[in-house]
Amino acid sequence: MSVEGGNVEERYQKGFPVSWEQLHRDARALAWRLHESGPFTAVVAVTRGGLVPAAIVARELGIRVIETVCIASYDYGTQGEIDVLKSAAADVVGHGESVVIVDDLADTGKTGRAVRAMLPKAHFATVYVKPEGQPLVDTFITEVSQDTWIYLPWDMGLQFTPPILDGATG
Repeated sequence: MSVEGGNVEERYQKGFPVSWEQLHRDARALAWRLHESGPFTAVVAVTRGGLVPAAIVARELGIRVIETVCIASYDYGTQGEIDVLKSAAADVVGHGESVVIVDDLADTGKTGRAVRAMLPKAHFATVYVKPEGQPLVDTFITEVSQDTWIYLPWDMGLQFTPPILDGATG
């Protein structure tokens, strides 16, 4: 399996492509679940992957205060060490009381542990989750296997996709 500009790590055996429409439906479903856990006064988006789902959640829940936590860990298929580029402003979100943190995915849990340390009282929600990341997440929509690479819509272009089974014919 490869992505433009390089190869996805060997540990990813499956691909899970997500369209813009599917991401929108899943983020709205996340908002429906979060509505039962709120009310929330602020959303903290984990950049960059959490920006789009956080905007949808904020809209659906009527939340106007949106903050970001900027963390770098992936470089087109390879997860490295966590690099916190920007923390959430304490005067906006405190320790996370009545705050929901939104990210696109909890994979290995590295990012989850970092944001939990910053905002220990916040509710952590992701659209997608893998088994290693699930213990850190309070609310999620879809679980995929640990060996699955999720292709999010902002990382894809239109192109031919081969059948799941090599050599399959119509």
